[in-house]
Amino acid sequence: MVHPVLEYEYCLMKTISELEKISVKLRETVIDMLLEAGSGHTAGSLGTADIFSALYFNILNINPKNPNDPDRDRFILSNGHICPVLYAALQERGYFPKKDLWTLRKIGSKLQGHPELGTLPGIETSSGSLGQGISQAIGMALASKIDGKNYRVYCMTGDGELDEGQVWEAAMFAANFPLENLTWIIDRNSIQSSGHTEDIMPLENLHAKLESFNWFVIEIDGHNIEEIINSCYMAKAVTQRPTAIVAHTIPGYGVDFMEYKVEWHGKTPTRSEAKQALHDLKSLKGKIKYD
Repeated sequence: MVHPVLEYEYCLMKTISELEKISVKLRETVIDMLLEAGSGHTAGSLGTADIFSALYFNILNINPKNPNDPDRDRFILSNGHICPVLYAALQERGYFPKKDLWTLRKIGSKLQGHPELGTLPGIETSSGSLGQGISQAIGMALASKIDGKNYRVYCMTGDGELDEGQVWEAAMFAANFPLENLTWIIDRNSIQSSGHTEDIMPLENLHAKLESFNWFVIEIDGHNIEEIINSCYMAKAVTQRPTAIVAHTIPGYGVDFMEYKVEWHGKTPTRSEAKQALHDLKSLKGKIKYD
C-alpha cells in the first residue's frame, strides 16, 4: 500500500497509473532530446525514469514556484551523465519551459551534458566526476540536522561509480553520525561505460556490503513504482542510520533493442532508431497494436 505524505504541502499525490504514464512521457522526452542533441547517455536515462517519476511527482517536498525554499527536500544526481531524464522530470514538474529541452548539450545552453548548479532551478549541485555526489548529499543532510531542519536529502548514484573509493569513505561517514535523513538510491543496472559491472569490478554481495557499513538496506524492482514509493517512505521511518535503496533496473528500459545493451550506455539513437524507440514506448513494445 502506498503511504500518503500529509505533512508535505508540495508533494503531488499522483496515482500509480498516473505515475506510470509520466514515466513513459519522460522516456519519450529523453529520446527526443538525445536525437536533437546527437550525443548523450541513453540507457541509464531510460532505465531510471520510473524512479524520477516517483520522486518528482510523489515523494519530494519541492515547489517549482519557490525552488530555493530552505525547507525543500534536496535531490542530488551523482551520476550526472543521465541528466536528460532529470531535465525531463524538472520540466514536466514545471521548473522551466519545454522549449529549453531541445537545447540539450548545445553551446550556451543551460542544459549541459552534466547538471550545473546555478543554471536551472531545481538543480542542487554540479555533477560529473563520479563518486562525489554521495559526499555532497551527506554534507547537505548533516547541515539539515545542525540547522534543526526537517528536509530530507536523496542521492542517486550509478552502480559503476561504486568502484570509486570516495563512495565507501562517504558511506562510513554517513552511518557514523548517523544521518537518518539521507536516502541513497543506487541504480543497479549492472552496466558501466566499459562493460558489465560484475566483469569489471564485482560488487556483489552489495546488500551485505552496505549493511556492513551500518546502512539500512532495501532492495526493490526499480520499475515498480509502488515499490519505489514505499521504500522511500520506509526510509523515512528508519532512525539512527541512513538508508540505501538498491533499485534493480534494466538499462534502456521500454525500448526492446536497447534493453540490457552495454553499448547504449553512452550512445544516442539515429532518426530511424528514435522512431522505433518511440513506437516501442507508445505500444509497450508491440503489446498494443495500432493501425
